[in-house]
Amino acid sequence: MLEKLFKLTQNKTSVKSEVVAGITTFMTMAYILAVNPTILSETGMDKNALFTATAVASIIATLVMALYANLPFALAPGMGLNAFFAFTVCLGMGFSWQFALTAVFIEGIIFLVLTAFNIRELIVNAIPINLKHAVSAGIGLFIAFIGMQGSGLIVNNDATLVGLGDMSSPTVLVTLFGLLLTGVLLALRVKGALLIGIFASTILGIPLGVTHLPEGHILSLPPSIAPIAFKFDFSQLFSLNMVIILFTFLFVDMFDTVGTLVGVSSKANMLDAEGRVPRVKQALFADAIGTTFGAMLGTSTVTTYVESASGVAEGGRTGLTSLTVAGMFFLALFLAPLFLMVPGAATAPALILVGSFMMSPILKINFDDYTESIPAFLTIIMMPLTYSIAEGIVFGMLSYVLLKVLSGKFKDVSVIMYVLGVLFVLKFLV
Repeated sequence: MLEKLFKLTQNKTSVKSEVVAGITTFMTMAYILAVNPTILSETGMDKNALFTATAVASIIATLVMALYANLPFALAPGMGLNAFFAFTVCLGMGFSWQFALTAVFIEGIIFLVLTAFNIRELIVNAIPINLKHAVSAGIGLFIAFIGMQGSGLIVNNDATLVGLGDMSSPTVLVTLFGLLLTGVLLALRVKGALLIGIFASTILGIPLGVTHLPEGHILSLPPSIAPIAFKFDFSQLFSLNMVIILFTFLFVDMFDTVGTLVGVSSKANMLDAEGRVPRVKQALFADAIGTTFGAMLGTSTVTTYVESASGVAEGGRTGLTSLTVAGMFFLALFLAPLFLMVPGAATAPALILVGSFMMSPILKINFDDYTESIPAFLTIIMMPLTYSIAEGIVFGMLSYVLLKVLSGKFKDVSVIMYVLGVLFVLKFLV
């Protein structure tokens, strides 16, 4: 049945590879179960209810990706988007969390319409092939930076923005141990190297005080979502503030998802002969459905997770990987203390090493043509430096259009790229 549903042989994979890939992806993104409720609860939302909403929204969206798109990508409420929801819309601008949820719900509906009419698919396919390869490399640097920052290997530094952390810190030591062990396992071609590294680092973290064992019962029923579900506020539906907030949600989610789909697909050699992501329309429906249902449940925008790259690096190629992730989120609903005890220091090595894996598409970029290589470089470098996949894509695509036009190669630019270029300029000016 699994062979027929997911076409494992056709995709040159196996049940074991897909399940290991799914568990690995989940372990690298499971932090969202703790982080999302913490961030959104700053608005006054019920933190326990947010845990359940986060898990259920992730399950719904990832199941759509698994069973409809048959792609190895996982989805959950997006980092950055949840911070914008809490700290900008609610705490900064003074709107209620019910108002912000309404904006997220409308965003999901709009994305469903845009996906149904192939508008989002046109944008994905319009990105030039060299930029698609650059997106993969940029995401690699970005998630490696996330891993290093989360583990304390890199810290804030007033003088130089970033600097080396305390190398004697238990958290950093666990991360370095994980890097070394996982690196050796990868060199020896051990299957499940990333997952083994996560588990071993978690165990090492116990005596070092980095891993905190759960207190009380490990098994428990998930909290009710009643305090936050379906709590919409349509009183300011046609206000200018709603338009501005809605546009921001749409823009960031659009290009975060596009970037992740393109970048991870490029690394996995899943792009077709014309550089297109397979079944991209179905994949885009997954995040649109996830966002819509997530808002109903009471959480912020759901998006495709860049940590999916860790599962792809373990051999994940089909929806069985994402089905496994959905299954892990379901288990997490009842085993939250067990899953949440895995520290960031244990998952950081996986993110850092996956970052290195994702650099290989650079080899496919044409560096002899500066109208191709400069936009590619800007795409790569701006993702970690702006802490945003979306901003990296904006800089890359806008510089591509400008360089092509100003150097007389305007015929290389598609109509859609011209339209996007104008919209990006307006974004910076407004």
